[in-house]
Amino acid sequence: MKKTSTRLADGRELIYYDLRDDTVRDAVDRRPLERTVTTSEVRRDVLLGDSVAIASHRQGRTYHPPADQCPLCPTTGDRLSEIPDSSYDVVVFENRFPSLAGDSGRCEVVCFTSDHDASFASLTEEQAALVLEAWTDRTSELSHLPSVEQVFCFENRGEEIGVTLGHPHGQIYAYPFTTPRTALMLRSLAAHKEATGGENLFDSVLERELAGERVVLEGEHWAAFVPYAAHWPYEVHLYPKRRVPDLLGLDEAARTEFPKVYLELLRRFDRIFGEGEPPTPYISAWHQAPFGTLEEFDGVSRDDFALHLELFTIRRTSGKLKFLAGSESGMSVFINDVPPEFAAQRLREVAS
Repeated sequence: MKKTSTRLADGRELIYYDLRDDTVRDAVDRRPLERTVTTSEVRRDVLLGDSVAIASHRQGRTYHPPADQCPLCPTTGDRLSEIPDSSYDVVVFENRFPSLAGDSGRCEVVCFTSDHDASFASLTEEQAALVLEAWTDRTSELSHLPSVEQVFCFENRGEEIGVTLGHPHGQIYAYPFTTPRTALMLRSLAAHKEATGGENLFDSVLERELAGERVVLEGEHWAAFVPYAAHWPYEVHLYPKRRVPDLLGLDEAARTEFPKVYLELLRRFDRIFGEGEPPTPYISAWHQAPFGTLEEFDGVSRDDFALHLELFTIRRTSGKLKFLAGSESGMSVFINDVPPEFAAQRLREVAS
């Protein structure tokens, strides 16, 4: 992998990740852009104990442009985009309309391929491996920023999810705090460790699932299963079999196997609802240990946390979506219409 860092016309950082070591990236952003001004602010909810990002400047972000005006495609001739070069393998750049910025963290866009009509599932294993390298490198770099406590790599796919740009891409949020979902995991981890005299909850969950009926697929170094208490209609958790706290901890064997396993999962998701159905909308989310102090979680260290990916869709059946209505939105109590055992069986049935 070759990494080349440059700057866009408004001063934002852009990084090319190339498969070939001899690739030269010297294209200049020719757009007449002024410096980006953001109004991101993080406010603490004292009743719930969580935080909300207030980002009013995002109201003006690009919204469903036609394909020939996509800002994530390479620059061609006089059609200028966020990527100055005429081609790329993988590229990462600071979001022009970030939810988090400055002392409130950082937001980046990850373009998986220059092919506007592709998807992550259509990538080759070599291309997917390069995306993994980019995620890992950005996790490392962002973790050293003084304002960053947790790094979250994710992909929103499909208009039903709220995606406003059709180009295959994901995002990275670098939060200035430990996110509420991770904090819940850490509290459960601490309580289980104390109750069992040191047993790791993540290890116990993985061991239980691998011995059960909800395994979707299993490799030598990775295992994917539908969790016992799945919140979403079709939800899969992907774990490395050797527990590591973050992407940086993966060894070469796990990195090598990941593209094959992950691409198979994504391709199965697109076949859940049968032939002729539109691509399955999904969210794919990496859960990594925070880089800040864990003092509030008694007896838990970063090494106790288990890196894993959660992949889920809001589509519950053909043509119907799972909405977060009263119980989910009002009380955070999910109601799942699809039994996890059925979901796992279906995901095994659609193996390629």
